[in-house]
Amino acid sequence: MARENLEEIETTRNAGNTPSLDERITGALVGAAVGDALGGPVEGYSPEQIAERHGGRVHGIVGPWHGDDWRTARPVAPYHKGDGHVTDDTLMTHALVRVYARVRDHLDAYAIADHLVPDLMTNPRWIPELEAETIPLHRIFLAEKWLVARLHYGHIDPREAGVGNIVNCGAAMYMAPVGLVNAAHPAAAYAEALDVAGAHQSSYGREAAGVFAAAVAAASAPDATPDSVVAACLSLAKDGTREAVEKVCEEASRHADVESALRPLREAVAPYDTVGPDYRSPSLGARRPSRLHAIEELPVALGMVVAARGDFRHAVLGAVNYGRDCDSIATMAGAVTGALGSPVPEEWAKTVAEASRLDLWEPAATLTAVAREVFARDVERRRVHERAFARLGGAGCSD
Repeated sequence: MARENLEEIETTRNAGNTPSLDERITGALVGAAVGDALGGPVEGYSPEQIAERHGGRVHGIVGPWHGDDWRTARPVAPYHKGDGHVTDDTLMTHALVRVYARVRDHLDAYAIADHLVPDLMTNPRWIPELEAETIPLHRIFLAEKWLVARLHYGHIDPREAGVGNIVNCGAAMYMAPVGLVNAAHPAAAYAEALDVAGAHQSSYGREAAGVFAAAVAAASAPDATPDSVVAACLSLAKDGTREAVEKVCEEASRHADVESALRPLREAVAPYDTVGPDYRSPSLGARRPSRLHAIEELPVALGMVVAARGDFRHAVLGAVNYGRDCDSIATMAGAVTGALGSPVPEEWAKTVAEASRLDLWEPAATLTAVAREVFARDVERRRVHERAFARLGGAGCSD
């Protein structure tokens, strides 16, 4: 899409009313699920392969890459990716919302051990890609199964359980709820997500979880823009993650549309990505801890948000057609643009909900109620601290 058209979209959006907390949470969670479902069937391929397979760019919901052979074409992953089915990104996001619904307060690594792990192991649910009701543990990837192995069977301290796991986007991909509970407070979202993700990831995988949560929190603020979201991320991010976000978003700002940004964004993130040029044949240094590197998914997702000027449809389609781990990239781009208030296309949301046999709006309603409760708790805790500090001779309480 041309830059002038994107500017038109942004002007129209800014002329309207500021989206409410409820609308931003709904937009972020429904948007993340829709992005996930759109990206799933083309995950792992290059933009050129995607264009060849589909006769051009993907513009919406498509079927499985291998058609009717989806169950047997890749036995290691016999999943029905496509036709509007969400993947493990959404399954994990909704699982984290359920943890918030039980705890009804801020979370930490112990909440993951006490609530998320049992939920993955013991509560059968409809799994769209398996077309069956079973425990989520049977669908999630090895990096997420690590949670069960380390916390349930290994009895590892939850704050350290992520050490030794594959360093990837596994923790980051489902951290949108942390950003939404800390809406408009990126620093708090970053800190909480780092604690939560300690049970799952280490190194730049854990860092990405914190920065993604901060991005969603920043996008939820009144008058937020793609630039303000990136600025919030850069103020908090560390090491290779910060550099990758900065370089990719700088490159994205030079482009008039997501189409022209596809290859340049890959080139910008390549020095920080450990997987290498062939996504399905990772390099020997892939997914190992490092202060110099970053996961690919988060910087590219933010880059797509910048290139699309915050427009949901274009950011998500840019992420989908980027390929590689595009379900997670589109999940993140969908969450950020949804939190910014860019509308999620109704036809996509309806198709994904029906195909996945999931209520995409119920988790948003649940999390909105929790976010309001947590904010009220935070205010009261702050008041208690202010009164105590004032008695020590500090500043007086605010009203």
